[in-house]
Amino acid sequence: MAEKQSRKKQNIILFIVIGVAMALAVFFQLYLSENADEVNTEITQLVAKYNKNCPLTIQDGIRLDSVTLVEEKTVKYNLTLLNVEKQKAEVDVIREEIRKSLLSTVKTNTGLKVFRDNDYTLIYSYSDQRKVFLFDVKILPDQYK
Repeated sequence: MAEKQSRKKQNIILFIVIGVAMALAVFFQLYLSENADEVNTEITQLVAKYNKNCPLTIQDGIRLDSVTLVEEKTVKYNLTLLNVEKQKAEVDVIREEIRKSLLSTVKTNTGLKVFRDNDYTLIYSYSDQRKVFLFDVKILPDQYK
């Protein structure tokens, strides 16, 4: 009889522990969901702000045409190299130089902090002066951390 009561107490304690664990799990899920929604709203507003100012010459010979959220945690910058024509350009050399420069910029630019803090993938898509696609540079979170 004492053994039965002991087992019953153990079961009650187990159910209480499981209940508390489930309540905590639900609480943290809701909390994290709210934080994710806040970040998504901030990112969406930031992208809209960028697009409001487009097209924008961001550097001599480089124009930012638009910014899009292409999928969850991925932002795509669409740019034009104003002084480049695909048929006459050394695209591989240009791509490599831009990739190096972008990687350095993404690591340090304060305007990209929200993307770094939330592990966004950044895609920079370049076209030539005639809007002919040249290349993409994709920067993953593990590359800028």
